[in-house]
Amino acid sequence: MNPPIVYHPQYVAPIPENHRFPMAKFRLLYELLLRDNIVTFNDVYQPEFPDLNVIELIHHFDYINAYCNGTLESKAQRRIGLPWSEALAKRTCIAVGGTILTAKLALKYGLASNTAGGTHHAFPNYGSGFCIFNDLAIAARYLQKLGLVEKVLIVDLDVHQGDGTAWIFQNDPTVFTFSIHCEENFPLKKQQSDLDVPLPEGLDDDGYLQILAQYLSDLLSQVKPDLVLYDAGVDTHVSDRLGKLSLTNTGLYRREMQVLSTCVCAGYPVASVIGGGYAKEMSALVYRHSLLHRATRDIFRQYRL
Repeated sequence: MNPPIVYHPQYVAPIPENHRFPMAKFRLLYELLLRDNIVTFNDVYQPEFPDLNVIELIHHFDYINAYCNGTLESKAQRRIGLPWSEALAKRTCIAVGGTILTAKLALKYGLASNTAGGTHHAFPNYGSGFCIFNDLAIAARYLQKLGLVEKVLIVDLDVHQGDGTAWIFQNDPTVFTFSIHCEENFPLKKQQSDLDVPLPEGLDDDGYLQILAQYLSDLLSQVKPDLVLYDAGVDTHVSDRLGKLSLTNTGLYRREMQVLSTCVCAGYPVASVIGGGYAKEMSALVYRHSLLHRATRDIFRQYRL
């Protein structure tokens, strides 16, 4: 048996051909996972569109309404960095639905992964850095509302600080935000997570993994979450266009194995999202994202979840 994986064809929406956001990676990742037999069609779950009142658990109604109807002012659109279209608005919502579904599946099976998600720069009333609605925050709050969880730990290992997530939960003891990120990188103005670990430029595999090991196990013992939401951004890679760290493919796989095994061994379910990744060579980027799902399968089988 393989771990559940979440995908929807509408994870891809048309954007200008030369745009630096690698929209095609979501479909290509799904196709690679099938081609390499990391998952089968029977392992794939398709999310539903969330009701807008679910998104309202985190975001302001006026912002949601303006974005979904294409009436958001141009300055706010530029801050997001993606040109609006009806297809992109639908893609934004279904990706939120995907992370919600991934979280529910993780509670049932111990591990689950989304082939999208990680829009951690979205704040309640505006989007930023290619992030429109904060799927991690919405999923955490929605599962709390349903009574499925009480305490959530968000482990954000994207190279950029999850500033939107940190701000949203800054005074909320029921959601612990943990971010390891490159100090000299976007966003320029950092927010205060419950635990921030800023890294120097150029940090390599061993240095990164040693730092991660210093914190994660103790943090799990301290927080005792009902669910871990894991943002596995691969923009920490040495070849990433927006990264500034120096992890290799081997280092990324070791990171995923370290996070997932540490959580599973301690008895905590993990719902993973792919986070950021920006590279000139699309096939190389897609493979990096696949390392999360390869590690998820390996841990799932190793621990017979």
